[in-house]
Amino acid sequence: MEEPLPRGFPATRHSALVAARSADAAERARGLEVIASVYWRPIYGYLRLRWRRSHDEAKDLAQEFFATLLHGGLLDRFDARRARLRTYLRTCVDGVVASQDRAAARHKRGGGSLTFDFESARAEVEAQTAGSPDAAFERDWARGVFAMALERLRGECEQNGKAQHFALLEQYDLGDQRPTYAALAERHGLTVTDVTNRLHRVRGELRRVTLEILRELTASDDEFRQEARALLGEGGR
Repeated sequence: MEEPLPRGFPATRHSALVAARSADAAERARGLEVIASVYWRPIYGYLRLRWRRSHDEAKDLAQEFFATLLHGGLLDRFDARRARLRTYLRTCVDGVVASQDRAAARHKRGGGSLTFDFESARAEVEAQTAGSPDAAFERDWARGVFAMALERLRGECEQNGKAQHFALLEQYDLGDQRPTYAALAERHGLTVTDVTNRLHRVRGELRRVTLEILRELTASDDEFRQEARALLGEGGR
C-alpha cells in the first residue's frame, strides 16, 4: 500500500532557504551549502548544454552564480508563490549569463568554502547529445537530491549501528547487478525474512531523508508537495 505524502514539512531539519536568507553570515553559508550541494551539477550542465559554455567558462560561471546567491541577494527575491526554487534558480542563471560578456564569464569570484567536483561531471555532460538542457537540469536535480539523501542515510545508519541495513540497500538497489535476497542473506549471515524486513525499513528511511531534504529546499507546503510528487511519484513512493 502506497504511503501518502505528509501534509506538512518534515520537522526534523531547518529550512536551507530560511538559513540562506539569514542576516547571520554563518547561517547564510550553511543554507547555501545545502542548496549548492543539490544544484551545482544541474547548473553546470545547464551552462554547458543551454548556453554552450566551455568547461572552464561553465565552472567559473557556476562559482560566480553561487557567490551571487550568497552575497547578491538573489534568494531574497525568490517568491514561492510565483515559481519553484529550481525554476527560479534556472531563470537566475539565464540572467547571469545574458548580462556578462565572455571576459566577465571567465572572471571567478570567491564562493567562500564551497567547492564542486566539476571534473567528475565534465565527461558525462559532454557526452549528452540528445534531449533538452531543461530536461538535463531536472534529471541532475533529482540525482543531486538522492545523492545527498544517500549520504545522510549512510551517516545515520553508521551512527545508529545499522550499517548492515545500508549495505543491503547499496548492494540490492544501487549496484550494477542485483543479487537475490537469498544471496544477500548468505552474504550477511541473515535469513531471507531478515533481508526483506531490513530492506523495507531502510527504504522507508531513505524516503524520509529525501523528504527532509526537499523540505530544506522549498519555501512552502505547496512547493514541497509539488517537488515531492515530481521526485517520488504521484503516490509519494
